[in-house]
Amino acid sequence: MNCRARFPNLGFSSEVQSDIDRITTLWQTCRQQYGTGGDFLFGHFTIADAMFAPVISRFVTYGVSLDAVSQAYLETIWALPSMKQWLAEAEVEEEHIETSKP
Repeated sequence: MNCRARFPNLGFSSEVQSDIDRITTLWQTCRQQYGTGGDFLFGHFTIADAMFAPVISRFVTYGVSLDAVSQAYLETIWALPSMKQWLAEAEVEEEHIETSKP
């Protein structure tokens, strides 16, 4: 995963959109049914939120447009101190893996 790159709208297909829709439906359901105690999927921070951090990073990298509930959740994860630290450390990483453009 590349925390530094931005490729808005690159690589979108109907299959990709189906995966995005599946994920955001899951987020909406969790927030609606279990998220009343806070801003995370189940209200308070859980391993599920940690698991979705790389997915959120991908959504940011590719500029995925989200519904209001999913966007709010993305912003909650993106604002975590540990996430900010992870992104800051990625910015100063000197090692680069050469790849072709996506």
